[in-house]
Amino acid sequence: MIVIHKLKKSYGDKQVLDGVDLEVVDGETHVVLGRSGEGKSVLIKHICGLLLPDTGWVSIDGVRLHTRNRKRNRPILAKVQMLFQGSALFDSMTVAQNVAFHAIEHGTATLADAERVAAEFLEMVNLADAGGLSPAEISGGMKKRAALARALAAHPNIMLYDEPTTGLDPITSAVIDQLIRETQRRVGVTSIVVTHDLRSAKAVGDRFSFLSEGKIIETGSMEQLLNSPHAVIREFMADLKEVNPVSSPR
Repeated sequence: MIVIHKLKKSYGDKQVLDGVDLEVVDGETHVVLGRSGEGKSVLIKHICGLLLPDTGWVSIDGVRLHTRNRKRNRPILAKVQMLFQGSALFDSMTVAQNVAFHAIEHGTATLADAERVAAEFLEMVNLADAGGLSPAEISGGMKKRAALARALAAHPNIMLYDEPTTGLDPITSAVIDQLIRETQRRVGVTSIVVTHDLRSAKAVGDRFSFLSEGKIIETGSMEQLLNSPHAVIREFMADLKEVNPVSSPR
């Protein structure tokens, strides 16, 4: 289980997170919704240790992340992988070398082994023929899939997705959504997805939380959020409700 308790983060005079409380159950895909600029990406970067909180804490499987020393967090964060909004592939490596990066970094494989190590995971994301290409030679959607293969090759228990469908066309977005759901089913990971894409959220989520003004103001099913007592959530959800009135997330 992932527990976030009274997490605060500010930059200068701007309070981005103002006491976030959140619990994510093992094996679920938990979607954090909210408008652009509300701090969703800042929140997820605390879970993977890229950012340290001003106050409050994050706990993974009962172990609190150290709030001042990143090195002490490495053992617990070894089970966490993140799909970045921009994919963050290494331009100087082939797709296969990118996917095999974790094994290469940890000395269990070499660059020469990359094609063999990456093959299984490229197959999982339907990129079996792309291993020898460079990131510059593949589309944005393929980059997302390659980045997901790289994350899966590290054998994570927890997957974090930062706006996974941003900048993608509807068909490619649907492919990414399907891969997120298949990853949960096939590998059994616990996933957190931060997004403002309601259709993507509905496709992948088991439970949903809404971040507004630095706090989680409601957590529940898609149906509960569609009928939220909070005006800001109802307004945010209005577009989806018009297309698909009160329905479950599956």
